[in-house]
Amino acid sequence: VLSLCCEACKKVVFHVPSELEADTLVGRVDLKECLQSADFISSSDGNFKVLEDGSVYTTSALSLSAEKKTFTILLKDIQEQVQKKIHVDLVEEQKKTPNTRRARDTVLKRTKRRWGPIPSVMIENSLGPFPLQIQQVQSDTAQNYTIYYSASGPGIDQDPKGLFYIERETGNIFATRAVDREQYPSFQIICFATTPDGYSPEVPLVHTIRIEDDNDNAPYFTQDLFEFCVPENSRPGVVVGKVIAEDRDEPYTLHTTLKYRIVSQTPPITPAFSLHGDTGVISVLLPQLDRELVPSYTLLVEVRDMAGQPFGLCTTGTVLIKIEDTNDNAPSFKQLQYETRVEENRVSVEILRVSVVDLDEPGSPGSGAVYEIIRGNDDQAFEITTDKNTNEGILCVVKGLDYETAKQRILVIGVNNEAPYLLAPHSQQLSQSTCSVTVHVLDVDEGPVFKPCLLRLDVKECEDIGTAIGRYVAEDPETGNSEGIRYRIPPGQCNWINIDDKSGEVRTVRVLDRDLGEMRRGQCNVTVLAIDRNGKTGTGTIQVCIVPGNKNFPRITQTDYIMCRDRKPICLTAQDGDEAPYSAPFVYRITDRRLASMWKLTPHDDNSWYLSPKSDIPYGIYEIPVSVIDNGGKIGENTVRVNLCDCVTPSECDGTTRQLSGGNVTLGLWAILAMILGSLLLLLILITICGCCGAGVMHRQVTDDCANHNLIISNTEAPGEEVMDHNIIPLQNTCDQGGYGVKSGEQQTFEMVKGRGHTLESVKGGGHQTLGSVKEGGGQTMMDTCRYSYSEWHNFTHPRLGEKVHLCRQDEEQKHSEDYLLSYNYEGKGSLAGSVGCCSDQHEEEALDFLDQLEPKFRTLAETCIKR
Repeated sequence: VLSLCCEACKKVVFHVPSELEADTLVGRVDLKECLQSADFISSSDGNFKVLEDGSVYTTSALSLSAEKKTFTILLKDIQEQVQKKIHVDLVEEQKKTPNTRRARDTVLKRTKRRWGPIPSVMIENSLGPFPLQIQQVQSDTAQNYTIYYSASGPGIDQDPKGLFYIERETGNIFATRAVDREQYPSFQIICFATTPDGYSPEVPLVHTIRIEDDNDNAPYFTQDLFEFCVPENSRPGVVVGKVIAEDRDEPYTLHTTLKYRIVSQTPPITPAFSLHGDTGVISVLLPQLDRELVPSYTLLVEVRDMAGQPFGLCTTGTVLIKIEDTNDNAPSFKQLQYETRVEENRVSVEILRVSVVDLDEPGSPGSGAVYEIIRGNDDQAFEITTDKNTNEGILCVVKGLDYETAKQRILVIGVNNEAPYLLAPHSQQLSQSTCSVTVHVLDVDEGPVFKPCLLRLDVKECEDIGTAIGRYVAEDPETGNSEGIRYRIPPGQCNWINIDDKSGEVRTVRVLDRDLGEMRRGQCNVTVLAIDRNGKTGTGTIQVCIVPGNKNFPRITQTDYIMCRDRKPICLTAQDGDEAPYSAPFVYRITDRRLASMWKLTPHDDNSWYLSPKSDIPYGIYEIPVSVIDNGGKIGENTVRVNLCDCVTPSECDGTTRQLSGGNVTLGLWAILAMILGSLLLLLILITICGCCGAGVMHRQVTDDCANHNLIISNTEAPGEEVMDHNIIPLQNTCDQGGYGVKSGEQQTFEMVKGRGHTLESVKGGGHQTLGSVKEGGGQTMMDTCRYSYSEWHNFTHPRLGEKVHLCRQDEEQKHSEDYLLSYNYEGKGSLAGSVGCCSDQHEEEALDFLDQLEPKFRTLAETCIKR
């Protein structure tokens, strides 16, 4: 038989003859390669059987009608719930055709013939007679020589007392007694052939003696008792367990092919289990296993070799199968009605025990009782628990009962199990068992009872002392009225209130203010006692809660501010000591109408508003009255002082800015200084004009910087011919300069222009005034001749400069005019460079060498003049 390696344990191919007899070994499959532990092995074709070692035998004579026959080996692992299949293909083996050689291909070689005895077979437990000849070994050289034979190995002895011995002259091997295969399955002996003189014409021969198995060992179970468990109500086919037997005879023979069967069952009722003959797997057979009827089964099982044939050897074993309990029985009360008694107002007292009957296994979750009150316990006055030791239900009162309210209570109690119900197939649904309990309430003389037991009284904050805030009375449960009951408050509690001992009226004894000490919490619990005529007492509790009121005025946290020239809005924030809803959001208002036209308020959030000027108001200190209104309508008056200062940062302001006084705006220090400097500048210009021009002299000597002392109207921001206005007309001026580095004879002409097309008339002739302007050397005077007289300069400039001064602070916003004369920092005395304005000499480039000695900040200006 040819066995091929299966791929992934899924397919095996065997090459077999076309005719197969019964119990013929077809091949062997490696089952462990496919499934390590297979509890169940079966074949899909009844003509084949598979043993645990993977051997495949035929069960009956079989002929391959087709060239290929296929069946499946099924393997199951019960514990792991794994199932795998192996496909087996039987293919008819092809007959080998003899390989005939041609005569010319035959090569004859001469070789020495070896002495080779046939392997020997000895039947196990042979009956003899002994010594029993097993085999004869003979050398081919015995015809030419006298040969003596000997042997060595296990069991070999030259003496007949040994297990085997060989005759020296003939080479016959004998067995002296029977051999057990299980002890010695085979023997290998070494045979020697020698001549009398010790020459060995032959190579030593290894001879094998195989002990052929005899079915002398009966199979046996690996355990004396097999114990298994199976849940009750298991379905047919559920695997219970597996019995295992072994046989010490030769493996893979009929001597070790075992068959299992159930001999008997205890109790002897309908068979509940089946036993697979080949694998020993026990399965459920009976549709309904009921633990309450039969808790366990005992099976007597038999195992027989020779594939179960009657002449095979057999052994019996015992299997104990216990039926596990499942919750298939509902508990039921032993009684359907119970009665009990309890005194009123008793708490945490056991009043009754109820018991149930459950057919399931005691102590298991299937029999553990869980009790519940189904009806009659709306006020949660009762509670029922389970006693784990007795499985009884304990009924207790957890809330005091009132005889005057109800003289008896009727409860309905139900019971279930801890585990869910697992019903048998086709069985009816289980119903819950219930019982009724009547509880009789016994009357007891009681003290007064406050209704409610906790009374909440809300008191407005800062109420007057003695204000009535409520009434708290108790009733006698027996009479249902408050007659004869007196009230008092025990000492050691907060002294906010008192109670009238007869009427129970509650009044305040203090002004309740949440901002004071112990009242910050806003509430206080006061215990009140009620005492009847018999001296029995009852207690109640008054919870006094202080309701927040609108007692605080909102106020602005910061009222002094400095606002610089950027006029960034000021954020005003208010606080209120009250709680909601008497605090935020706040509303801000400016109460002064005049200041409200200058300042404005805009909301920021619930607590803050922005304050900012409406327009460019003058600098100064403003005291602005602001009212803040809280959410409860309470108004808080505040005064915000704003120092509107001409500064960049608040630290620059020293508090001496302009301020409002009596409703008029006064000028500050900087405004006064600006006016003084403007007046001084105007006076300086007039003095300069008077010093430069004589009464009848029109020609003067021009200095290098004379252009700086003349008012020039220009619409350009920098020198340049491309931007010069045609209204600016250069004036011819002849100034003889002796020692000032400027050539004499050069003339510069100036004309002053007021508006477009309005110029001073030129003065011709020698009637010009001559002014002495420059002293040279030892007091030598040089005369400057100008085109215009002083009176003409004065008449032209004085009304216009006066008009400029007059226009100061004349706009509606009280701002300085944009072209108002401003003072600038003093830059030092006159320089040798003279003027670099548009009136400078534009033709003498050699006179500009002094620009090379200027400081770096003037070099850019010098470069501009050189380009001009």
